[in-house]
Amino acid sequence: MQNEEQLTQQHLEEANKVVAEYLKGNDPTQISKELAIPRKRVTALISEWQAMASDNAAIRARAKEALVAADTHYGHLIKKAYEVIDEATTVGNLGAKNNGIKLVLDIESRRIEMLQKAGLLENKELAEEMIEIERKQEVLKEILKDVASEHPEIRDKIMRRLAEVSNQGEAVTVVHSV
Repeated sequence: MQNEEQLTQQHLEEANKVVAEYLKGNDPTQISKELAIPRKRVTALISEWQAMASDNAAIRARAKEALVAADTHYGHLIKKAYEVIDEATTVGNLGAKNNGIKLVLDIESRRIEMLQKAGLLENKELAEEMIEIERKQEVLKEILKDVASEHPEIRDKIMRRLAEVSNQGEAVTVVHSV
């Protein structure tokens, strides 16, 4: 009996260590290396914990609260990024405006990814959201191209940065107005 209790205690301690690392964002391979536990065992412990957590109403409620808080936080960050864009526009700081636009795109992408991982976006909703994000990206690219055309002193920097974030094989061109 005492041997069973020790095994159960060891199992729980091992599972707690694995889950703690998993919640930090480490993948099973990293956890396996760090804790010197076979990867197969790590994935089994994570699956066991996920099953237990999904069956527990209190844990599900806490997860929903955390998701709502994170979504609200993303909304706040996006609002602040737009304030930066507005301020940069007012003072004519095109570099800051460019960075602000990219920041909004990045935050929105992360928000969608988080919601998708949480299972809150069905495929149809996700597809619609992705289409909208792609549309906004195209509009933002056009704005940046227009700004580059109007301000040749920063054109090369904008084009280089656009090329970095554009799909490979997609050419970014600027038509110079003379």
